[in-house]
Amino acid sequence: MREQKPLKYTILEGISEKQLKEHHDVLYAGYVKKWNEIQEKLKTVDRSQTNATYSDYGEMKREETFALNGIKLHEGYFDNMMQGGSEPAGVIKEWIEKDFGSYEKWQEDFKALGIAARGWAVLAFDLDEGKLYNFLCDSHNQGGVWNSVALFIMDVYEHAYFVDFATGRKSYIETFFKNINWNYVNQQIEKFKLEQFRK
Repeated sequence: MREQKPLKYTILEGISEKQLKEHHDVLYAGYVKKWNEIQEKLKTVDRSQTNATYSDYGEMKREETFALNGIKLHEGYFDNMMQGGSEPAGVIKEWIEKDFGSYEKWQEDFKALGIAARGWAVLAFDLDEGKLYNFLCDSHNQGGVWNSVALFIMDVYEHAYFVDFATGRKSYIETFFKNINWNYVNQQIEKFKLEQFRK
């Protein structure tokens, strides 16, 4: 049984409590609930009638990844924000500057990614290449790359900003960047011991 993670703050600069509660307490919580429901149903589903066109088992396995990535992406998104934000520093800043030419070039690309994506913009570390990439994900279970670690996540589905910004995605992205917790991103690098894969 998976439990939802609590939100560590109630308000962010430019992002209201109502927006955060709708996003975390309703939407994210819904993915946790559905993941648990799918896990229970998988215990008894009939696997004998499985095929690629349609089967209960096949649909559960497809929606399993949608629900689980919905959980993981949202948890990363909420964790990499904090009230007041912080300046990029430490290992992540060094890696961004090396892999993208400068922090400013990376930021320009990541913001453009946020406009282009239908769902998520993700700064990930590729374990095989040993470097950072900005990946676009149109849906929870589309766009992720095997053997990579999501370090920094921005939700650009309209539910992430509609309460405060209506359809103003550019304004939301600018506001999002004022609330980044770069310490968390550096902690992810340490947690997964990514420096050993750096090339």
